[in-house]
Amino acid sequence: MALRVTLLIALLLLLFTFQLFINCVISTTTFVMVNKCDYTVWPGILSNPDSPTLSTTGFALQKNQSKTITAPTSWGGRIWGRTLCSQDSTGKFSCVTGDCGSNKLECSGSGAAPPTTLAEFKLDGYGGLDYYDVSLVDGYNLPVLVVPQGGTGQNCSTTGCMVDLNGACPWELKVMSEDGKEEVACKSACEAFQQPQYCCNGAYSTPDTCKPSSYSQIFKKACPQAYSYAYDDKSSTFTCASGPAYTITFCPAPNTSQKASQGTKSTDPTSTTTTNSVSPVISSTMVYQGALDQSAASSSYRHVLGSYGMISMTMAIWSVKGLW
Repeated sequence: MALRVTLLIALLLLLFTFQLFINCVISTTTFVMVNKCDYTVWPGILSNPDSPTLSTTGFALQKNQSKTITAPTSWGGRIWGRTLCSQDSTGKFSCVTGDCGSNKLECSGSGAAPPTTLAEFKLDGYGGLDYYDVSLVDGYNLPVLVVPQGGTGQNCSTTGCMVDLNGACPWELKVMSEDGKEEVACKSACEAFQQPQYCCNGAYSTPDTCKPSSYSQIFKKACPQAYSYAYDDKSSTFTCASGPAYTITFCPAPNTSQKASQGTKSTDPTSTTTTNSVSPVISSTMVYQGALDQSAASSSYRHVLGSYGMISMTMAIWSVKGLW
């Protein structure tokens, strides 16, 4: 009798383990990338070190095109848009902004060179929640909006930066096109000056010592839901339960950026940029749910979402505070 019970328990444990394995294999999250810019965008994708590489790491999206990709529900990584890309006579592929240095259309494990607007994700993280944000910590190159579809929770809401910041960028942070006629990106103060008070490193490596700068506050005022500097956590990290899908839109309305690229990055005399100072209409209600530490290519900041050891402590502290 005891042997039968033992065998039954072992069988149930085996079935349970198998079911978990099947769920991990077949359960996926959908990302729909949409290009509403008046020019071609080349999205790049970088998986976190503990996450699998997706089916593509770089591709072209023409104006008004969309592409759907799937990721395992435990995936973590970042998605961004490259602009003003071209291929030279030797076949080398490169972009003026967001270039990942692979010399190919696919980024193949390389991250975005700043300045670049980043959409960051950690799916099925602490407490079974998805964590996501739009970050300007590495600078800005184009408007990006992240919209969860079908998720639940008080912080499961739209986030992003819908404003074209290139025209309003301080002159010392501006990145110009090769012909000098167009603002194509806006650096972070860290990238521009390489000073610890802007990069939140060295003597400024904690939230108590690294405070918003006049430059990060320009980003924050324009895009209040986006990360503006490394410790800008409370208003910039969003969470969803129930495994939603996500739509990532480049140049969402309202946006009047009219940069002409279409595969050429140096000598287009018709390239122009117009800007409307339109604040995004996004809910500002947000409760901090934690930000995680990760080292990543071409990154000067700390908050990037990932499944690392500090998450449990961070979440536990903030969850307890939330109860009071």
